[in-house]
Amino acid sequence: MGRRVAVALLTGVALMGQLKRGEPETVGMDKERLASASALLAAEVKAGRVAAASIIVVRNGVVVLHEGFGAKPDAVYLLASISKPVNAVALMVLVERGLVSLDDPASRYLPELQGEDRARIRVRDLLTHTSGLPDMLPQNIELRRVHAPLSEFVKATFTTPLLYKPRTDFSYQSMGTLLAGEIVERVSKQRLRDFHKREIFDVLGMKDSSLGMGGRRIADTVLCQTGTGPDVDRFGANSAYWRDMGHPWGGMHSTVTDLAVLLQTFLNGGQLNGKRLLSPATVARMTSDQNSSIKKPWGLGWGLATSPVWVYCGDLVSPQTFGHSGATGTVAWADPVTQTVTVILTTRASAEDDGRLLRTVSNAVAAAVVK
Repeated sequence: MGRRVAVALLTGVALMGQLKRGEPETVGMDKERLASASALLAAEVKAGRVAAASIIVVRNGVVVLHEGFGAKPDAVYLLASISKPVNAVALMVLVERGLVSLDDPASRYLPELQGEDRARIRVRDLLTHTSGLPDMLPQNIELRRVHAPLSEFVKATFTTPLLYKPRTDFSYQSMGTLLAGEIVERVSKQRLRDFHKREIFDVLGMKDSSLGMGGRRIADTVLCQTGTGPDVDRFGANSAYWRDMGHPWGGMHSTVTDLAVLLQTFLNGGQLNGKRLLSPATVARMTSDQNSSIKKPWGLGWGLATSPVWVYCGDLVSPQTFGHSGATGTVAWADPVTQTVTVILTTRASAEDDGRLLRTVSNAVAAAVVK
């Protein structure tokens, strides 16, 4: 435990996948301040409170920190809810192609979504947490206990009671993301995991990313820190069922480098190294407040620095920062003002400390920007 598996501060300008390596000073970051971010993670792993952690920091497209503790720097983690904005990217690809409109009723693509106020749910509401759908279904545990397929979750979501009339309030909702993924499947006529691979991961060279296991063994990934017991073993975060279910609200696997590539693509207006994922117009909409009428800021998929449910990015980033966190102990954020990308993946559930470790490490990174 606590063993560092990489050089903490990178040298040279060799390409690391899609990103260059360089010294912190060359991009206006303080080397000692940046090292303190690593020290915080190292201490938690050494003390045994966190089994493993990986971090990457990128500024102006240059990787200045890439390190692993108790795992390789680019070990594969279960991302949990960082999966949500990636699924939003998939839907926005279809919007750009004119196959889906955000202001269409969701029932145009999902005719089973009827009754109560469900016909009022727009496609965009599924991405902004304003549809009225719940975070988890009332029968979530029962479905997981019997290893229900994702289609059963979709079917139940069509009829689950709404918490409020669409667009009158905000509540974080995994089931909205689930229906957004269902739209992608129906319109594209592809499995969602296949669409993600072909239209996002392959385009950007995110070779270690997948919705579901992507053909890996669980032993090839970092295990989440969970409790014990029959239910945990049967459908918990490390179970074969949950890991390969491919649920768009939390079933993606990836590395710090792959996520940094995605965030850098957004900072670059939707392209990286000549490969365009999205248009600048789409990037602008996804990373700006779409809920101004109810004063509950959120982008399309991405959380914002001013959001009511934030991503543990700390206290020192600019108000323009966007990103997302995951319940398994993960966070990924990008600050357009400082052109900084940070991804921190750990094995300890963020609820264990209300995200404090992720927040304090993020503060150390933001404080290292000095020019």
